[in-house]
Amino acid sequence: MTREQLIEEIKATKSFLCVGLDSDLEKIPNHLKGKEDSIFEFNKAIIDATSRYCVAYKPNIAFYESMGAAGWDILERTVNYIPKNKLIIADAKRGDIGNTSKMYARTFFETYNFDAITVAPYMGEDSITPYFGFDDKWVILLAATSNSGGLDFQYKQLTNGRMLFEEVLEKSKEWGNDDNLMYVVGATRADILQKVRAIVPNSFLLVPGVGAQGGSLSDVVKNGMNKDCGLLVNSSRGIIYADSSEKFAEIAEVKAKELQEEMQQFLEAYDVI
Repeated sequence: MTREQLIEEIKATKSFLCVGLDSDLEKIPNHLKGKEDSIFEFNKAIIDATSRYCVAYKPNIAFYESMGAAGWDILERTVNYIPKNKLIIADAKRGDIGNTSKMYARTFFETYNFDAITVAPYMGEDSITPYFGFDDKWVILLAATSNSGGLDFQYKQLTNGRMLFEEVLEKSKEWGNDDNLMYVVGATRADILQKVRAIVPNSFLLVPGVGAQGGSLSDVVKNGMNKDCGLLVNSSRGIIYADSSEKFAEIAEVKAKELQEEMQQFLEAYDVI
């Protein structure tokens, strides 16, 4: 998916919602657990219920890898089921040397036909650039995450006064551009969003942490939105596990619609649509 196609989908859907498919057999509704293809049936129901209100889906690869070969089969069928006008993100957080990164890129971009993949930048340029060898695909670089362990390295202040994540952002601009490089930025710290935007004003940001993790959509928009929207705000648990009854898909639709309506107001207020 190109940047232009993504922006068109945001305008058409009046949304910048990404639905995380962190599908866990222990958390899906009980009435599905006895079915032979329970995770795929759960994913299908969630996709059917939410596709009108979102622009992207983000399967968390670990949830599928943990099931072995069957999980990879579910993942492939899930990707194929998602409407083609949606950005499909492999939340894989890969990070390895160049030869290995090239194989990861082929796995997710060619074998499974994802549009984007999350990657860790701390092995440097040669571990990232192999992902840029594919047309209309996106690298989503972990930039400033909101987990407690992020304080161990990302927010350390360097001798030049910058924090480490700011140096990562600045360096990464030598590897990719606004058409193929996004960044993961946690929603729980507005001050960090401001710092990110100062370095990459035009890039798209994938923002987890709104809702169940305590981030404010209003703060994310205030500090992160640009003229093209520039945001993909992810919700996983707040949508897919909002209800555990046989009406789980109906409730997921309600939650997605609520977020879409709120997002539409912001898009109109910021003259994006």
